[in-house]
Amino acid sequence: MEISIENVTLTFGGESILSNLTLKLKGPRLVQIIGPNGAGKTTLFKVILGLVKPDSGRVLINGRDVTGKPSRVGPLVGYVPQITPLDRIYPVTAWEVVFNSLLIHENRWPRVFATKDEIDRTKKVLEEVELPRDRWNKCFWELSGGERQRVLLARTMVYEPEILLLDEPLSSVDPLGKVELAKLIGDIAEKKLVIVTSHDPVLLLPYTDLIALLNRSYFIIGKPEEVLRLEILRNAYGESAVLLEEHVHISDSH
Repeated sequence: MEISIENVTLTFGGESILSNLTLKLKGPRLVQIIGPNGAGKTTLFKVILGLVKPDSGRVLINGRDVTGKPSRVGPLVGYVPQITPLDRIYPVTAWEVVFNSLLIHENRWPRVFATKDEIDRTKKVLEEVELPRDRWNKCFWELSGGERQRVLLARTMVYEPEILLLDEPLSSVDPLGKVELAKLIGDIAEKKLVIVTSHDPVLLLPYTDLIALLNRSYFIIGKPEEVLRLEILRNAYGESAVLLEEHVHISDSH
C-alpha cells in the first residue's frame, strides 16, 4: 500500500495551492497532515482521490498512475469526509449507511434481498469500529458525533480499501469520544495506510508515525518530534504557534 505524489503543482484562481509537491507514503502507518485553514489539506486529498487534476505532476497508487482518474482510485482508497450539519437529517439507519455503501461499491444496487456474505461483512465492520449493537438500527442523525464518525469509518472500510483518507475525523466529537476514536484510528493504522488531516495533532500523537506540515508552498514531513517544534510550526502558523510550559500549542481558528 503506497501513495506517491510526484512534483504536483496546482493553482486555483491565480493562487498557488500546491507547489511542486513530492511525497511518498507506505503503509501500514498513521500519517497526520496539519496546517492552518486554507493550507491545501483537503485539496491534497482531492488530488489523491483523482477528483482534482493538478496542473502538473502525477499521483501513483501502488505504482499505478491514477492522476485525475477517480475510477482507478476508488477500489484502493477510502475517504471519510468531515461531518457536516447536513448529516443530522440523513434519513437512514447506521446499518443502512454501511450496507448500502457495500452494495453501491459492488454495483449491486438496488437490491431487494441481501446475501449472507453482504450481511456478514456489514456486521463485521460495525463490530470493528466498535459501534454498540443497540445503535445499529438507530437513525444516523440520532447518533452522537463519535458514533456517526464510526459509522462513516465503517461505510468506507466495508469494501476493504488498503488506504484511508480521514478529513478531520475528531471534529464534532465530545472530549471522551475523541480519545476513544483516536485509539480506534490508531488500531486501524496497524493494518492500513491511514492519512489524517488535523487541526490538533495531540490526541493522535501516540499512534502517529509521520507528520506533514502543509501551508500552500511550504511543506515539510518528518517524525512528530522533528515537525512539532516552535521554529518549524511558525513557518506555517505564524504567531498562532506558541510555547506554553515547554510544550508547543497551536491556536488556529477553525
